[in-house]
Amino acid sequence: MSGDLLNLTPPLVRKPEDLLLAGQSLSATLSPLDNSLAVFVTTASRSQPGTRPSDEEQPIYFPSIDAVPSSERRLFITDTLVIFAAFQNFIKTSRTKDPEWIQSEQNLTVMRKLAIDYVNFIKECWTHASQPAPRPDGPLQFSGDHYRSLYTCFSLFVVLYLPEPGYEEAPVGEELMHWLNTHFIEPSTEEGEHLSSLKSPWEDETFWPYLTRATLRGLSNSSVFFFKMLSGHPSEDLQHLAETLAAIISSQPRLQAFDAEREFAYASRRWKDRVKNVRVEMDQVPEAERTDDFDNWWDRLSDILGILEGRGEIVQRVCEELGADWKEVCATWGVFVDPRLRRQDLPDVVDRVLDEMPPDPTDGEDMVHTALFAGKPADALLHASQLDRWLSAHLADIMEPLSLISDPSRDEISIRDQFVLAYAEYLHSDPALWRITVDYMYSCGDVGKERADEVLIRVPLRLNDKSSASHGGDEGKIRAGNVVGVLKDVNQTCFDYRRESARRTVCRIAAQTLVREKDYGLAVSYCSSAEDWQGLGRVVDRVLDEYITSGPTSFAQYASDIAPSLQNLNIHHTSSQGVFVHRLMFAVRYSNFQQLRVKHDLQNAALDLVAMFRDDVVPKSWWAVTLCDAVDLLQYSQSLLFSATGAAELLAKLEEISVRSSQGSGGDYLDILARTIAGGGHKEALDRLKTVRLALARYFARAAVLSV
Repeated sequence: MSGDLLNLTPPLVRKPEDLLLAGQSLSATLSPLDNSLAVFVTTASRSQPGTRPSDEEQPIYFPSIDAVPSSERRLFITDTLVIFAAFQNFIKTSRTKDPEWIQSEQNLTVMRKLAIDYVNFIKECWTHASQPAPRPDGPLQFSGDHYRSLYTCFSLFVVLYLPEPGYEEAPVGEELMHWLNTHFIEPSTEEGEHLSSLKSPWEDETFWPYLTRATLRGLSNSSVFFFKMLSGHPSEDLQHLAETLAAIISSQPRLQAFDAEREFAYASRRWKDRVKNVRVEMDQVPEAERTDDFDNWWDRLSDILGILEGRGEIVQRVCEELGADWKEVCATWGVFVDPRLRRQDLPDVVDRVLDEMPPDPTDGEDMVHTALFAGKPADALLHASQLDRWLSAHLADIMEPLSLISDPSRDEISIRDQFVLAYAEYLHSDPALWRITVDYMYSCGDVGKERADEVLIRVPLRLNDKSSASHGGDEGKIRAGNVVGVLKDVNQTCFDYRRESARRTVCRIAAQTLVREKDYGLAVSYCSSAEDWQGLGRVVDRVLDEYITSGPTSFAQYASDIAPSLQNLNIHHTSSQGVFVHRLMFAVRYSNFQQLRVKHDLQNAALDLVAMFRDDVVPKSWWAVTLCDAVDLLQYSQSLLFSATGAAELLAKLEEISVRSSQGSGGDYLDILARTIAGGGHKEALDRLKTVRLALARYFARAAVLSV
């Protein structure tokens, strides 16, 4: 757990004593899928029931046990995602090729470049985090030293497991020493500056340790400089030996200077012969001449010569005396003891050294180094995950195509996916990082895809609350706009990863949200996109309810919002889907009818009303309401708006309602009309329909008189 305390918002109680007085306590259970908890209130003791009612609703909190990434951490996460995405595209291409394709020199170069991109970016973050700049938001969530640890681990991985193509079988000692000198600087620059400022630096107690460490580290320039300063030493023997060693050190063969390893090996053997000659000369120095007034220079020089000779026991002893650790011994081993040491032989050296100089088990960084040196990449991932799940995820992502971690059986999740999913769960502690979270999850096979689907369908659709929306004027429109904006991103993500089922689920959830916002037009659009025909029917019912609750004018306005969706829908559906689309068609046409009435285009309103019945668009539950709307048209005094057949059509519908109601099916015809009548029921609805019958009777009478 990232911290010992989880703050729940809003707080459940003001004081812990309040829970105790109520006979309750807090309980929690871990999620089996991610790094979250379910925190809830339970009875403190079964023998003493709580004082609160048993049916009282209690909130359930779902906090994450991971600390939400801070601003600087989010920057690190988002920027390294670019490299991760590039690597995934590369791996995606490799799946269409032969298995040997990825091991080609060109593709190994690509992977090495991307790994170095990680290293360089970590270095930038370390540099930034280490600067003593003011921090308005408080101290950094991860210190500069933390990013330095990531830097050393990732760069070591590149050195050992992603060498330059063609150098896989080459000696590794010089590269290890370069890595060690880059990340663990010894001896310090300040020590060198101090000694170089002295007229007789050998009189300083730090001189010989500095010179020994510089030689051990292969810092030839520093070593030669201070060996030459010994030309002023009172001992002529030391002057001569120092001059000889300066020439030998400056001429030490370097692998990069040779075209072939054979040439390097031959040059190294000749160089070692020169070192042996110096040993012969040293042994000839009389015992009485081997010390000065400050130190036994012969013993000190003998240790340095032992290092150059490649004597392992001296290298290890000197490292221990200088306070160096096992890494320095291993790197020195590859430079002086065995200059032809190869990567595959390094674990044997590491095992030998660790027997005498074990790593620090409490230092996660050192344990990662140990596993990488020892050729145990799987163990390195375990230690890396404890250091930072970012590190283990991105190392595992590269290790898998390099075949450094074994493939699981078909029923198991791969090692790579385990660490990437663990990192993705950490990202999920911040809901705002859902895009990045699913990018990692969707790279993890079927298990990852299922988890990513669950993340997508739970993405918060309203990221801005009312308080933030109120600053912009029309709060409702802004909130709806935010919903749609997030939905577009989620939909696009589903399209990108071909997750049609998740996309439809998200659209259904979105439609429900939009219905609550009374944005019926978008709700219908998302129901259609999800092919959620039952949901479409529910949206239409809500629109029709607006007629009952808010009146014809509001209903017409809401229904006009869903009209464009009708034009985009294909009406040739199966019967089950067609029912809901048919209901949508009624809402739109009924809205058009109401708008004609408002505009006093009564003739067209009458024609539209009859047409809806003839086209069988009006649901039976709305017959009574629609017939009541015809009363003012039937009573229009200036002209007859209905044809004889049209009026007869209305009468036929009225008769069917009366007959079916008398047979006990009134609920199918009268419920909606009854809702429009305050405190009304079926009896009041039938009474309302009597006005329709009277209006029809008078209409037929007028028509008969006018036809004479």
